[in-house]
Order: sequence, then structure tokens, then C-alpha cells
Amino acid sequence: MSYRSVLRELAFDTHGVVTLAEAGSCGVPAVEVRKLASRGALVRLGQGVYRMAEVAPGPLDEFAAAVALVGADAVLADESVLAAYDLGQINVRRIKVATTARIRKRLPPTVEIVRKHVPTHLRSDIEGIPSMRVGAAALACHGKVMETRLVDAMNSASARGLIDHGEAQRIISEPEAADGWSNAEEGP
Repeated sequence: MSYRSVLRELAFDTHGVVTLAEAGSCGVPAVEVRKLASRGALVRLGQGVYRMAEVAPGPLDEFAAAVALVGADAVLADESVLAAYDLGQINVRRIKVATTARIRKRLPPTVEIVRKHVPTHLRSDIEGIPSMRVGAAALACHGKVMETRLVDAMNSASARGLIDHGEAQRIISEPEAADGWSNAEEGP
């Protein structure tokens, strides 16, 4: 199988986004990734992150690219999680990605870094994209998202089975107590 075929298969599983680290773990050397980019098979998105041109765009591509651009320990955060799940009328101008690492590389203006630690028990994934759990993301949205939209998002999440009904009601009624998430867990 050619390197291009290997990367194509990888890209279908990762919303079209390919990182040098993922390519290396599949046996494709970084120099070959760069060659494919120079030939037009891949589009460079940022440092070590590419998009496979042959993969049709999907609704989660921007979210996957944002997390990949920030780095290995990054997770989709706050209202970006609700937007990725298409819960309520949550529209984000910038995709929020949480990390504790110091990021010096240039990121697109559509990506915003949120410096906070997201504990393992509050992490999940959205079709392979590392993210905060819906409940934790909703709690982080209190005061940032209109209350009616947050209520709609929690009701929709409960109806779709993303969180249980009891947790949705706790988040809506008493945001500080639900799920143990608080601003005290934010990183430096």
C-alpha cells in the first residue's frame, strides 16, 4: 500500500486531518508527508498538521483541525463542545481548545486557547476528537451563553442520550454543584 493510501485511510478516520505524529505511527515518514503536501495531496494547516484533499469536508472538520493544531494534550472546550454536538443555538466565532501546555506556534484566528486542566474523568471524545464531557462543557458555559440557549442545549443533550436527565437538570438549576466542575480546576 502506498503512503498516500495509508494517509487516505487515516484521514477518513480523523475528519480529514493528518498530523505528522499520526502519520509516523502508521509508518509514513515526515518527509513523505511533506512530499505529498508539495504534490497537492495534502494541504498544510499548520505546524505538523495537514488536511487530506481527497476527503470530503464534514461538519466536524474545523473542530478536529483546531484540536490537532493546538497539540497532543488538547481537548475541545466549553461552548465549542456544545456547538460540535449541534446542541441548541450555540454558534462559536472561535473554537475553544483547552490545554495546560504553553503554545508558541501561530494558530489561525478561528482557534482560541483556554488555559485549563481538564481532568480525565471530565474528558470524552466526539467521533474521535478529544473533548470535554457535555456536562463539564455546559457548566463552563454558564455566564457566557444565554441561559435559554443553555437550557435548550441541556434538554437536547438529555434527549439525545449525551447526558442523563438528572445531570441536565442539575446543570440548569444549580450550576456550581453539578458534576464537581468549578473554576477552581482551571490551570495557571
